[in-house]
Amino acid sequence: MDRERKEEFLSRWRKYFGGAELPITCWYTDDEGAADLAKPTAGHRCFLADLAKIRKGESLRFDIATVGCSGGKRYLGFTKDVMPNFEHFLSCGIPGILDGERYKKSPGLVKEFEARSPSFTAPARHIVFKRWDRLGDADAPQVVVFFAPPDVLSGLFTLASFDEADVNAVYCPFCAGCGSIVKYPFIERDAVHPRAVLGMFDVSARPFVPASTLSFAIPMSKFAAMIENMGESFLITRSWDAVRQRMG
Repeated sequence: MDRERKEEFLSRWRKYFGGAELPITCWYTDDEGAADLAKPTAGHRCFLADLAKIRKGESLRFDIATVGCSGGKRYLGFTKDVMPNFEHFLSCGIPGILDGERYKKSPGLVKEFEARSPSFTAPARHIVFKRWDRLGDADAPQVVVFFAPPDVLSGLFTLASFDEADVNAVYCPFCAGCGSIVKYPFIERDAVHPRAVLGMFDVSARPFVPASTLSFAIPMSKFAAMIENMGESFLITRSWDAVRQRMG
């Protein structure tokens, strides 16, 4: 990570967002020395529970064996396997056999949703997560992820749209919590105009973040432009200052 860019963001973040939580970053790599390997879990563990450690400053590396849920393995691109009867699991279930989450009205609708969902394959064996202030010179973040309340999201949303004519410079796909943090922002990296991804609306993942928190994930190329734009954007106006005062 370029040290000058790292420090530039930290300085501007403190100036315009006060004491708001720093973002975490992630990237794929085959380098086993990039961070400590996360410990495997004996049972099911939502991937968002692991990200809580990253938000507190721990740096970890994950592979297919250390992601503790089948959905996480899939949305991080480590496998394309889908649990049996997934179309029933995501919808109405199978009486006496499988409880349904009822996130979609019918199994048929789930199948159509799956057919329309873009595919994503992990480009390397590991994915590394580090908080922004923990990044070293050799690190190469590909996506930046904020966990933030509404006031901070307002700033990030508006900044992401500052140099874009597209009304959908930020978008919100229906997906698992880890999909909005990894799969979709990584797919956006290949776009001519990468979009930011608003997420953490997954009801099953909500217990693993504070009640007032959503996620905002940005491909690094777009985030670099957002950093550059800070000093000439709405962040220098009285309108933002009125919001900034509430952040402490």
